[in-house]
Amino acid sequence: MAALPCPIVTAEHLKTGQAAEHAACHWLETHGLRLVARNQRWRDGELDLVMRDGNTLVFVEVRYRANDRYGGAAASVTRSKQQRLIRAAGHFLAAHPALAQLPCRFDVITACGNPESPQLDWLRNAFAAQ
Repeated sequence: MAALPCPIVTAEHLKTGQAAEHAACHWLETHGLRLVARNQRWRDGELDLVMRDGNTLVFVEVRYRANDRYGGAAASVTRSKQQRLIRAAGHFLAAHPALAQLPCRFDVITACGNPESPQLDWLRNAFAAQ
């Protein structure tokens, strides 16, 4: 007997994360940033949003938490997470040499509450590549 095909199921937390990323992207665009790329993945990291803020290339990590239990969204951007983001940004810049000449920064958008219309907080220059 042939195996049944596996249904494609998207985990609920992934749907929630995507909704928060969409809300964050839209919110940043209303604040003058322009989307360059979204969901860029490499073996050792992922970039949620890559945006332009004037002449600056901004790598944006979007962190959603339903509540502040266990430290909240900002606390979840640990040093190891920052290192993964820095490595992913390096891969992105290597793949897009024209953008590699721009000044760069790392921002974090924290989102809480309803993922479809979350409360957002923008932490500009949240950490630096060292």
